[in-house]
Amino acid sequence: MGAWDSGPFDNDTAADWCGDLDKADATQRPALVRKALHEAAVEQDYLDADIACEAIAAAAIVAAHLPDGQPISSPYAPEVLRNGGRLDLPADLPALAASALDRIMSANSEWHDLWQEAFADDDNRAFDTVRELRRTLTARSGTGGYAVDPITAR
Repeated sequence: MGAWDSGPFDNDTAADWCGDLDKADATQRPALVRKALHEAAVEQDYLDADIACEAIAAAAIVAAHLPDGQPISSPYAPEVLRNGGRLDLPADLPALAASALDRIMSANSEWHDLWQEAFADDDNRAFDTVRELRRTLTARSGTGGYAVDPITAR
């Protein structure tokens, strides 16, 4: 994994995946986001770091579409999403993204192992990034659901 920082787009694999997302037809982009999340969420064996990197980038995209999500501004993020660009994402993706992040943070994950070796848990910016994404993805109203449609509303 060629990582240069702890952000969701700050590694070679995520940057390449973002380039593929940019090149894809606009109607195919939501399916690419879903595929990246699904591959990580359902992996039963040791989770490859590349799959994790793509899923983290996809989760950041989903989170950015939520009412409390951080806008995407990284120069390595998909160009179509920088500075407020949007995708037409299905409303079920926040839950899938949270599941993918849970899988990535599990003990049977190469991404987790690599970052755990690099930093202590209490001072691990990469882990903090994933935890913050997950908090955004799972933020709920008092009624148990999202206060507004999590994907189409801001």
